[in-house]
Amino acid sequence: MTTKDYIAREDRYGAHNYHPLPVVLEKGEGVFVWDVEGKKYYDFLSAYSAVNQGHCHPRLLKALTEQAGKLALTSRAFYNDKLGEWAEYMSNYFGYERMLPMNSGAEGVETALKLARKWGYKKKGIAREQAKIVVCNGNFHGRTISIVSMSSDPDAYNEYGPFTPGFVNIPYNDVVALEKALSDPDVAAFLTEPIQAEAGVFVPEDGFLKAARELCDQYNVLMIADEIQTGIARTGKMLAVDYEEVRPDILILGKAISGGMYPISCVLADDEVMLTIKPGEHGSTYGGNPIAAVVAMEALQIIKDEKLEENSTKMGELFRKEMSEFESPYIEEVRGKGLLNAITIRPNNGKEAWDVCLAMKEHGVIAKPTHGNIIRFTPPLTINETEMMDAISKIKKAIKEFE
Repeated sequence: MTTKDYIAREDRYGAHNYHPLPVVLEKGEGVFVWDVEGKKYYDFLSAYSAVNQGHCHPRLLKALTEQAGKLALTSRAFYNDKLGEWAEYMSNYFGYERMLPMNSGAEGVETALKLARKWGYKKKGIAREQAKIVVCNGNFHGRTISIVSMSSDPDAYNEYGPFTPGFVNIPYNDVVALEKALSDPDVAAFLTEPIQAEAGVFVPEDGFLKAARELCDQYNVLMIADEIQTGIARTGKMLAVDYEEVRPDILILGKAISGGMYPISCVLADDEVMLTIKPGEHGSTYGGNPIAAVVAMEALQIIKDEKLEENSTKMGELFRKEMSEFESPYIEEVRGKGLLNAITIRPNNGKEAWDVCLAMKEHGVIAKPTHGNIIRFTPPLTINETEMMDAISKIKKAIKEFE
């Protein structure tokens, strides 16, 4: 079968809820992927930052296969010998008292919303059914009905109503609007991405996260950080909130805590928040399964052992420097932190960022536009300087062709 054949079959039998780049991948190793016709590419999307440790990391493959051959799933009807170890590992790694495991990022966000509302009723004393959660315009926290209820993107919420009430939207990176919203005594939590990744890698001003933390303390509101894309060294720090030494009350992790090997997410919080949920009030059949536990511990240990925070910082600085100094009338802005970066493309005779991505594909680099004119560049954190410079040269060639 050819690339065209694979695409035609998926289009015929699959739902049309994505618009992929026309490349069909069958193999990955490190920073590279290969298509069904044998062409090699630099992966500059990393499955939306899930593959921070590189494709098919041998340590992750070993952890997954060994555990899968021993015990894969028990549900939470019984204890298993790995979940407690994982919970302790995560508590020590990130400095929280407890972990609640789930599978997808959206499930992690839903869990955080439930925790925040439970806490609001049980601890803050908000009247029943009145708890509000403040969110930011431009947010992307997932695809469930409750999560799209807080979205400001019509593509995400159009014709999915009626929506879940209880969300208050404010502008991102706006301390004045945040304080006004948090002053409402019915607000239980403020949910934010430390950097808005899906929106186009929008980095808030220095001090915004610290100010948000102080305001949450002032008004007795929980601060929830969605670090599903920004966490696990993607931005050059283990967590993006670490840049301002902020500790959220609830931390949501996903994607790269599995290194792309398995669907894993979790929520971390201290006893005051986490223990508001009692047996039977929340759960997941697969959440906390033994495979997830061993894979997540190994994935996080790889980040430390291979010093991927430092490499993310160094390679991100190199990428932004090279692309900022590259003179092109069609590059409006280069922005980001660590290896979470974006380039804004100025349209040219009807051609847009999508056309740049098609040209990049031909040169051996794959990435994807977001919101029309923005290309997000998020290679695995294992990329070295030689590989980065080679990939940059290919990106520059594609942009030259776009001109």
